[in-house]
Amino acid sequence: MTRVAFLWHMHQPYYEDLVTREHILPWVRLHALKDYYGMVALLREFPDVRMTFNLVPSLLAQLEAFAGSRARDRSLDLSLKAADNLDGDEVTFILQNFFHAQRQRLIDVHPRYAELLALRGPLSEAQALGEAARRFTADDLRDLQVWHKLAWIDPSYQDHDPRIRGLIRRGTGFSEEDKAVLRTVELEILNKVIPEYREASARGQIEISTSPFYHPILPLLCDSDVYRRTHPDSPMPRQRFQHPEDASVQLLRAITQHQQLFGSRPVGLWPSEGSVSDAMVPLAAAAGFEWLATDELILAKTQGFDFGRDAQGIVNYPERLYVPYRVESSGVACAFRDHALSDLIGFVYSGWHSEDAAEDFVSRLTAAGRRFQARATEGEATIFVILDGENAWEHFEGGGRPFLRALYRRLSNHPELRTVTMGEACRNARAELPNLFPGSWIDGNFYIWIGHADDQRAWGQLADARATLNTPGSVDADAVARAREEILIAEGSDWFWWYGDDHSSAHDAEFDDLFRRHLRNAYRLLQKTVPDELYQSNISTVPQRPFVVGPVGLIQPTLDGEDTSYFEWLEAGRFETRDISGVMHQADRAPSIVSDIRFGFDAEFLFVRVDGVRALRDVLADRFEVVFIFTRPEGMRFAVREAAGVIRGAPAVACGTVLEMAVPLTAFAGTGRIAFFVALNDGVGVELERHPAGYPIELEIAAEPFLAAHWTA
Repeated sequence: MTRVAFLWHMHQPYYEDLVTREHILPWVRLHALKDYYGMVALLREFPDVRMTFNLVPSLLAQLEAFAGSRARDRSLDLSLKAADNLDGDEVTFILQNFFHAQRQRLIDVHPRYAELLALRGPLSEAQALGEAARRFTADDLRDLQVWHKLAWIDPSYQDHDPRIRGLIRRGTGFSEEDKAVLRTVELEILNKVIPEYREASARGQIEISTSPFYHPILPLLCDSDVYRRTHPDSPMPRQRFQHPEDASVQLLRAITQHQQLFGSRPVGLWPSEGSVSDAMVPLAAAAGFEWLATDELILAKTQGFDFGRDAQGIVNYPERLYVPYRVESSGVACAFRDHALSDLIGFVYSGWHSEDAAEDFVSRLTAAGRRFQARATEGEATIFVILDGENAWEHFEGGGRPFLRALYRRLSNHPELRTVTMGEACRNARAELPNLFPGSWIDGNFYIWIGHADDQRAWGQLADARATLNTPGSVDADAVARAREEILIAEGSDWFWWYGDDHSSAHDAEFDDLFRRHLRNAYRLLQKTVPDELYQSNISTVPQRPFVVGPVGLIQPTLDGEDTSYFEWLEAGRFETRDISGVMHQADRAPSIVSDIRFGFDAEFLFVRVDGVRALRDVLADRFEVVFIFTRPEGMRFAVREAAGVIRGAPAVACGTVLEMAVPLTAFAGTGRIAFFVALNDGVGVELERHPAGYPIELEIAAEPFLAAHWTA
């Protein structure tokens, strides 16, 4: 029998400004309406399935406040305000922020919500926003106030609750009374979340683990110089941060909250971002934790061993990965997630049919377990599947519920697989490790949080503010305690996650401002002069649009997978990757396989050509796949996995030295302007590179205006 231990990680940073009491972003509340409640409530349908949920304390604290109507964010306030009374600034805010949702699954599936987005249009400049505001009537704004929240309501409520079904069925023409009904449902769900976890734990179906309270990277709190282990020549913050006592406080605060909410001490710890080091493990042991978990790459680096994977993505040495270890220095058990299997759920299966995805995943689990049995001398395989439990579902059909039901149904009575909690999986760990390599579940290092100049500037600011706690002067104890709280919040990982050139979102400015605001608050509470730099953004990197050369004429290439003629792609548009990695995490990546992308069209087809550092037929023969991902029209994508001859159809594909694709323009009817990326996936569907980085290739596909604009004599 193969044991499978799932851990769903639920996490949000602490969005509240402790001075103004405003929550700057709405994500705790919106995700609670869908994922935080629905993920655990779903298990009532599958009593034989056992899971672990990791609930970050900073998330739970905010969730309690929203459930008790003690918390407010501007999106909530404006969703409740009478549409007739909204002023110009409020309308502007609504149009900017009430469409922050995954378009294909949360907006386009609701015709009125999609219609409102089309009415607003793109907001490329302030003038466009002003023009959009003038197009919206009070009735339009009221409908948007409803859909902004209604789209996030748990799928089970959308299917079965008569209040929510009635609103969705009607779709438009909402009243202020409808908004009140929706607010009632919102509070109902918010107040169900923590009790639902408590009940699932009481019936023994789930284990609840925790993380450091404000989600800091514990190894960096213990000693920021630990980063030199993987990046010895990197610049560092202007001041070393070395406060293991803060790491202990973050752990002990998490335990106290867990006891208050769930009536017992947590035995398991998911260190923030799977970040471990030899300095933090004894702190976890001293706090009473019995197990912690991280990524397989940490185990590989600790042992100096490459597990390797076969063409199906099954690990070659399961007897080394699929067992819990005990860290000798502390006695704490440590589990290591199967990176490839976990990422299949997080990043790949959203584009699959739910039943196919579930069947594929279970077959991989079964194959991995059988390989363990064939190689191991004793014991059962324990496969650890650990991933984000909220963000992925926005990209799945039905909020991920069809996939999860299909998966849980297969796992409930499987003859070779048995689900267990993390605590059960880690009990009686016999394999031992003398230590742990310092790193996280992202590339096995800490680059994301301290590797960029913006990160390092922020760490210097944090270290300076932390030092002021040691010289409080005549400030009373309450003010010092409040200043310490501000700094504990500023130690959280999320502020550093969004600094640098590796991640960006629509809310980078809000994260940057909130980090500096916490530090400013600390200085004021301590009656110290606030450094001028805390009034200036730490963001020095603005995502640069890729240098894409547009087409200068219509093209008609021969679709044969070869560079047939110098002239066939001469007037095409072009993007050269120049080894720029376009995947989510840009540190420590190998040079790109894709080297060049060309594109253009004639009166009937869009043509795209992909070149590589080696023949594309050989790339595909190595079980890679080339994926064309369209963001306009959204949701369209084509994956090429075979290199045999010309594949006819829509699209038509030829692969040889290069890969050439032709898509009928009828596929883009009514679009006018298209946008796409080219990605390369490995043999198990995990994305390795995406081009261009940050922004797609965009072009108009109307042949006649194009010819007129590029006419030459």
